[in-house]
Amino acid sequence: MNDRARSPYRRRAAAALSLLACVGVAVATPSAGAADGQKSTRVDNAPTTPATWSPDLTRVTSDDVNVRYAKGALSVRDTAFRPASAETGRGYGAQVLAPETLDAPVNRVGAELVADLPGDSGAEVVVDVRGRTAQGAWTEWVPAGGASGAAESAADQDAAVLPRAVTTVQARITLWDTEGEARVRSLRLTAENVAAPRIEAGATAFTARVFATREGLVGGTTANGHVIRPNDHFVALPSRRGLSPNGSSQYSVQVCGPARCETAPVWDVGPWNTKDDYWNPSPTREMFKDLAQGMPEAQAAYQSGYNGGKDGSGRTVLNPAGIDLADGTFYNVGLNDNGWVTVTYLWTGDQTGKSFPTWGTDVRIRQQATTASPEVARLAGPTTVNVKCQVHGQRITVDGITNDGWAYLPSYGGYISNIFIDVVESWLPGVPNC
Repeated sequence: MNDRARSPYRRRAAAALSLLACVGVAVATPSAGAADGQKSTRVDNAPTTPATWSPDLTRVTSDDVNVRYAKGALSVRDTAFRPASAETGRGYGAQVLAPETLDAPVNRVGAELVADLPGDSGAEVVVDVRGRTAQGAWTEWVPAGGASGAAESAADQDAAVLPRAVTTVQARITLWDTEGEARVRSLRLTAENVAAPRIEAGATAFTARVFATREGLVGGTTANGHVIRPNDHFVALPSRRGLSPNGSSQYSVQVCGPARCETAPVWDVGPWNTKDDYWNPSPTREMFKDLAQGMPEAQAAYQSGYNGGKDGSGRTVLNPAGIDLADGTFYNVGLNDNGWVTVTYLWTGDQTGKSFPTWGTDVRIRQQATTASPEVARLAGPTTVNVKCQVHGQRITVDGITNDGWAYLPSYGGYISNIFIDVVESWLPGVPNC
């Protein structure tokens, strides 16, 4: 039925500038003007005592890309390094800081960044934050402030929104530097819970039809530090908001081409733009808010001359690409040349369930909890899924393991056998009956 890629039920270990940035949320009464498939809500959350901490910048790990800590500051290690998919003239580095588990849910985070930057070199530092609920689902990365060597670029970066209250907060520092003089001295985060408006996701993950190009670039390094291999399986999207840490599938997409669908992690940033989260509703997009949800800026520039036919960096757009596919993914979905694919952004939509890792290859997701039911999707390899509920369905046996439990995956609109959920228990802990 399915190739066993790894043992099931094994647990996975899973001049100085200072800016204060506040990240807000909240959200429940319908309001006019919400995007299609979205609903605007409001929730009055009990305020909490602010929690404050300073992440350890000295600890550089395998999740970090081209950074070093020396002489009391974090900096880009090699200014000649460029991410594979996103063409840029500046050296790039990123540090994913250790997550902080808090005593109470929060939905607003302040980021106080202290950095030394050359005055006119184009050097830039950006702090993004994300949050994880008690059920295990991460929000997108949200810009929470930054600093730039060009004074005019440092403004208007102190507002961000998380989609829901979270119990764990994580920050990421991204640096661009050409002269090797940018230094991050410290970062201080403050989190609290407030009542604020937000837009809640729809019941299912957002899907769009976009133009795909083949990334190739074997031997290059992606924005999350992955060294690209022949026949690799991952994608690049033109925003850091959905960038997974190296080796993880925390942000994945389902790509459907002429032959089949594949679920692949987001491991690079590009093509064309780096701040175009076009899968989000227009009001919450980081840039290009006048474009419709699902319309990549590059596509609008190429097809209708949006932004003078140029991308966010001023380059003339030569194709309408909204996604890059690694070679293995590109050919597996049935493409032989660049072309149109249907993409589902699996971390969007209702994430009120519980997240679990999966194992196995070509694992089928069924419309109902039986192998006789139509197949609605297929997991090409191990990934992370959001489980809303579970049922007792057809009893099946795989690799000597028998189970009648089936998990409902709202992002796919179907069921997967609990056999392929990589936890010890056959009946998933903390997941209600459907």
